[in-house]
Amino acid sequence: MAEPSSPLQHPPATPRRPGSSARSRAGGAGDAVYGLGLIGALVYYWQDAASFWQYVLAVLKSLVWPALLVYDALRALKG
Repeated sequence: MAEPSSPLQHPPATPRRPGSSARSRAGGAGDAVYGLGLIGALVYYWQDAASFWQYVLAVLKSLVWPALLVYDALRALKG
């Protein structure tokens, strides 16, 4: 005999596509733009590097280029 339905039970799970996550990925295009920006920033900073530590710094700068961009923009607005 089946158990009676309780109002506290969860609704039945909806089937998902294989490879999809439980979270919505609405920002997929933004991720692609950020990835292209990361590659462009890496190429830009890599060209100026001349030593090992400058290459390491180039990689680090390419990872945080949006923060550097906002910082420089706000500094320029300040005057």
